Amino acid sequence: MEFVIITGMSGAGKGTAGHILEDMGYLCVDNIPVSLVETCVELYKSNEHPPERISFTLDIRGQEEFSELLAVVGRLKADDHCRCTLVYLDATDAVLVARYQESRHLHPLVLTKNLSLSDAIACERKLLSDLRGSADLILDSTGLRPAELRANLEAMLEISRKSGMLVTCMSFGFKHGAPADLDLLFDVRCFHNPYYIPELKPLTGLDAPVRDFVLSAPETQGFIGQLFEMITYLLPLYRAEGKTQLTIGIGCTGGQHRSVAIAEALAAHLRALTIAESECTVSVVHRDVGGKR
Repeated sequence: MEFVIITGMSGAGKGTAGHILEDMGYLCVDNIPVSLVETCVELYKSNEHPPERISFTLDIRGQEEFSELLAVVGRLKADDHCRCTLVYLDATDAVLVARYQESRHLHPLVLTKNLSLSDAIACERKLLSDLRGSADLILDSTGLRPAELRANLEAMLEISRKSGMLVTCMSFGFKHGAPADLDLLFDVRCFHNPYYIPELKPLTGLDAPVRDFVLSAPETQGFIGQLFEMITYLLPLYRAEGKTQLTIGIGCTGGQHRSVAIAEALAAHLRALTIAESECTVSVVHRDVGGKR
């Protein structure tokens, strides 16, 4: 039996993730006490025709019980009859604040601890730090539309089942803030900026004129050669450590031109590698342009 436990920051999209798994054929159990998870597992296992896939969505509303979740996950992982994946949903503090202000819902810790929204988010992040560090998959929903959240979650779970690795090349603009879930970050603001060329300004790194401008510069060519060599060297080392996802951030000022072109070039290189074809799935996310490829 396959179990997926969805947890993470309040407002990061756990409910949406649960609906996505339901559409994928999972039997979804929402926000039961942590102490009942193993009881439910045993009940399902004892059924004559047990469900093959089950997901539990759990959050900080469990309070003291929630601290036991890591121990529960450990016991499920030790069960030879279970496959358990812990998925952690996250988002930047600014996005979480905006979502709560838009929805007018109250953060759970605002009610139970009488905190301001910002303090509640900071408190929750501290309480969940160990859980985040132990997660099998971390999905940052910052800037993701529902369709992109679905595509990322589906891909991550599929790669996890195959014991492979999902490599995401993410372009972004530093003026909008760096993504929170990067494993590696490369700042490409040192290269010539197409933004200041009138005919290139309205285009993006997905357009041939911008791509050619960025990638043909000698400085960029030297950087890309060393970047490709380093990532090619690191991938098998990450895999040997059991890493299931690797997010590589490429940042420029606005996230429209240089970072987009270089992220696309890196993804194309990784897809051409034997290791990428056999043991990795490579995707590209342009956070500040939109779109996943």
